[in-house]
Amino acid sequence: MGVKGFVEGGIASIVAGCSTHPLDLLKVRMQLQGESMTVPNVQQFHTLRPALAFHSTTAAVFPPNSIHVPPPPPPRVGLVSVGMKIVQAEGVNALFSGVSATVLRQTLYSTTRMGLYDVLKQKWTDKDSKNMPLARKIAAGLIAGGIGAAVGNPADVAMVRMQADGRLPVAQRSNYNSVIDAITRMSKQEGITSLWRGSTLTVNRAMIVTASQLATYDQVKESILEKGVMADGLGTHVTASFAAGFVAAVASNPVDVIKTRVMNMKVEPGMAPPYNGALDCAMKTVKAEGLMALYKGFIPTISRQGPFTVVLFVTLEQVRKLLKEF
Repeated sequence: MGVKGFVEGGIASIVAGCSTHPLDLLKVRMQLQGESMTVPNVQQFHTLRPALAFHSTTAAVFPPNSIHVPPPPPPRVGLVSVGMKIVQAEGVNALFSGVSATVLRQTLYSTTRMGLYDVLKQKWTDKDSKNMPLARKIAAGLIAGGIGAAVGNPADVAMVRMQADGRLPVAQRSNYNSVIDAITRMSKQEGITSLWRGSTLTVNRAMIVTASQLATYDQVKESILEKGVMADGLGTHVTASFAAGFVAAVASNPVDVIKTRVMNMKVEPGMAPPYNGALDCAMKTVKAEGLMALYKGFIPTISRQGPFTVVLFVTLEQVRKLLKEF
């Protein structure tokens, strides 16, 4: 029974991940909007003087070319505009950049979390009432999501890198051929530990997503069936899926933004990293772009979470029917 739960969850997750991959790519690109793609030369700021040191000879205080004025951030555009820009600049195939990493990620991460949740659900369900309290569902989701994220983090980092690569100038692109190529090159160039960059954020996000997504789906589905609103069929599955997707998107988006930026961060030899960690990234993001920057990419997030969750659970229910006799 335990093995079957992993197989069912893995198949459903891969189908859902591949079918909604373009929306995930748009989400990543929008989450990186406003973030500088180059590290400013700190030496350009060395000749700045404190405000109280101003004198009448302004030229002496500020020699020519001593002040670096960063260019204004690019205008923020919406989901459709980002998609059209990607297609025009990189081609339609660019919408599926990193899809091999999505397959590997769903195989490692989602298969683990779905399978573990199913195992815990069977163990923690009351034998008499056949119901599982909401608190136990949330706890099962937190445990399953955390373990799944730790297993799948290398594929997650590779997926973010591959999805974000096209936004860089041509000369700076890595042009990864596949998820294996991305993981191999990152290991050689940045060290094996780079594959677990942002792992704390990945685990936190996965715990939030899994707990909110799976617990909400089960709870809403049970409520619909108990109250007799609908029968156990496609309508019930779709309704519960949309509710689960919305709750998961709202709860996880801030962590997802920080995770994307930390994972996309490239540390040059001898240079200080753009972010010293998740908290530093969050503070710099909010300071530079405002609090709502933590909800960048929310429209594509909810646009992806909705279809992804629907495809995930509808496929899962169908796979369960097919494998019922096994």
